[in-house]
Amino acid sequence: MQSKFSLLVVRLGAMGDILHALPAVTALRREHPGWLIDWVVEPRWSELLAAPGCSERGPGMPVVDGIHFASTKDWRRNPFSLRTLEAIKTLRDELRAGEYDAVIDLQGALRSAVVGRLAGCRRLIGEAEPRERPSRWLFTERVATRGAHVIEQDVELASAVAGDALEPVTPCLPLDPVAEAWCDELLSPAGAQPIALINPGAGWGAKRWPAERYAVVARGLTHQGFRVLVNAGPGEQPLAELIAKGTEGSACPLLASLGQLIALTRRIALCIAGDTGPLHLACALGRPVVGIYGPTDPSRNGPFGTRCKVLRSPQSRRDHTRRAEPEAGLLTIQPEDVLRAAGELLAEGGAS
Repeated sequence: MQSKFSLLVVRLGAMGDILHALPAVTALRREHPGWLIDWVVEPRWSELLAAPGCSERGPGMPVVDGIHFASTKDWRRNPFSLRTLEAIKTLRDELRAGEYDAVIDLQGALRSAVVGRLAGCRRLIGEAEPRERPSRWLFTERVATRGAHVIEQDVELASAVAGDALEPVTPCLPLDPVAEAWCDELLSPAGAQPIALINPGAGWGAKRWPAERYAVVARGLTHQGFRVLVNAGPGEQPLAELIAKGTEGSACPLLASLGQLIALTRRIALCIAGDTGPLHLACALGRPVVGIYGPTDPSRNGPFGTRCKVLRSPQSRRDHTRRAEPEAGLLTIQPEDVLRAAGELLAEGGAS
């Protein structure tokens, strides 16, 4: 039996969503340092939760005590295989052994609610109007959130666990000495040259601004004295190479692990991207960002907690349909709009 309050957080992925959930869980950790807090996550994103103990004032407690893995994407591909069924049973046994006092679902999806149910806990807390509405029927406590941004909504959910009035707390992210050394070597030729990181990929095509336009932006930044790196996530290398080709090699494609991307983002002067994980990583690390938005609503999923400029056409409407082609409103945004926003942003705060 647990002798202290134990909480299970369910936020399986993806990168940006976990970064959105961390300020709420970090707030809970700061308010309740004696709690045991565990997290269920997709294995590929667990590194985001691996920061050593830290707080706003220096060394402290890690944000989570334990991590459970749920490979739900693999499970959906082979739902009835023996391997999948054994993995689900193993996770269920692990979660029930935790004897959690409460489970909080910060994802609001049917699969996350089902994972939360596996814990066998009498309290499963989720939003009254979750992203996937059927999941609400698995919650035992439904919280009506009022915040516009998903970070604010997650903080409201976290506040409901013990009745606290929490505020978002900037989370600590991992500091990997090997990744830091890799980054030092990567950037050593740049000297004092500011680094601009472009991320052309996105979760689906409707959010993806054309690579040809990113290339124009990259050329403009190069002419302004930036060293431009183009991040390529899994399967996105052709996009990065297309941009590099469009700049005649002045922008460099970047293939980085998650730890390496964290190390690099700490050092950048500017991030330009759509609604995607690397943009939210830059926000979490306090770096200036220019967000290029289309079908997703920046009031809910936009930059948070850092200096930013967001470009979005009045024609764009919130639509999470996973269409392959860029959304029409997104295509009204031109490279000169992005370069102007970047210049204004950096003039306001300095290219630090």
